Amino acid sequence: MSGEEPPAQLQEKKPEGGGPPPAPQGSDSSPAPEEPRSCRALVLTGYGGYDKVRLQVKTMEAPQLKPGELLVRVKACGLNFAELLARQGLYELLPEPPVTMGMEASGTIQALGEDVKDRKVGDRVIALSQSGMWQELVVVPAERTFPMPEEMSFEEGAALPINYMTAYMMLFEMANLRPGKSVLVHMAAGGVGIAVSQLCQTVPDVTVFGTASASKHEIIAKGGVKHPIDYRTKDYVEEIRKISPKGVDIVLDPLGGSDTQKGFSLLKPLGTLVVFGAANCVTGQRKNFLAMAKTWYNQLSLNTMKLMQSNKSVGGFHLGYINDTQLFVRTMSHLMELYKQGKIKPRIDSCYHFEEVVDALKRMHERQNIGKVILLPEPKKEEEKPQVEQSAAVSENKEAALDANEEQK
Repeated sequence: MSGEEPPAQLQEKKPEGGGPPPAPQGSDSSPAPEEPRSCRALVLTGYGGYDKVRLQVKTMEAPQLKPGELLVRVKACGLNFAELLARQGLYELLPEPPVTMGMEASGTIQALGEDVKDRKVGDRVIALSQSGMWQELVVVPAERTFPMPEEMSFEEGAALPINYMTAYMMLFEMANLRPGKSVLVHMAAGGVGIAVSQLCQTVPDVTVFGTASASKHEIIAKGGVKHPIDYRTKDYVEEIRKISPKGVDIVLDPLGGSDTQKGFSLLKPLGTLVVFGAANCVTGQRKNFLAMAKTWYNQLSLNTMKLMQSNKSVGGFHLGYINDTQLFVRTMSHLMELYKQGKIKPRIDSCYHFEEVVDALKRMHERQNIGKVILLPEPKKEEEKPQVEQSAAVSENKEAALDANEEQK
């Protein structure tokens, strides 16, 4: 998923405002679509509020699959914080609107291109791409698909790759997590936060500190956070110092700004800070230049001498800029094995049909979710209501009423 060479995607037809791409035609080893078909897709039509993401239905022709490509019918898609940034024009790897968003999905293989020997029609797979996954039919390189365990649901398959690969690479590839270490993760009830907590439990004697609003503490404590901290009512730096006066070994920071400075100050000698986001920039529905300026002004500023004198390390992580297919394959292989062993399991917060995308975006934007928010391409039945974990709905109205800018002070 590198910004330099985005994975192959369906080419979008844009005369009507950027509809979904045409479906590819099967190879000799798989049946080709006989007639043009309709395809539902969620299209970012411009930068701004929730209304800029719209459900569009297009009639698609049947082009030819290139060698090494697959046609996948999507059953579930993952919603990530990057899509909130993208809607506001803050995610540089997404093509300009109109464009179909979405980086991860699960589904079944409908057709194979030439030279694809290790997949077959009907296989259940997880698929990754730089964008374009929020639609019913997608074309992806076979090397960016991963077979799903039989016991894994489509919702879990869509919830796993981005969050768990991010968490795994930060913890084990960058921060070298080992037994006896301590970890602070912000937004501990989000998709990455849940993944971090579960992966930390696969290493003996690791202590996890996690910031989240009070209504989410019971859930994240059961998920592996030993010390939940309510950032809205307490100073998390002071709370951590009370428990661990020397600080922590690893800080995972998705916030940016002043929180990055606080994270660096909390590091023990030889500790590691990994910055992987700038959530403090996202406040209201639309781009907030004041919040961006504040985050930028308060960012951590270091020089090599200060790093040497403090005996600390600082790293940055962005999955979208990694273009190492073997690293993806190796990481997903480890994650699939951990899933089969029952050591990790994506927590599904809620599932929304494409028609309900505004509700899904709002739920994540207002920090109501505990775990992953999933989008379902299948048309919604009239009698259906959004599937939300009952425990995740506690105190939602109170949480939503708070100013979004209060998040992670």
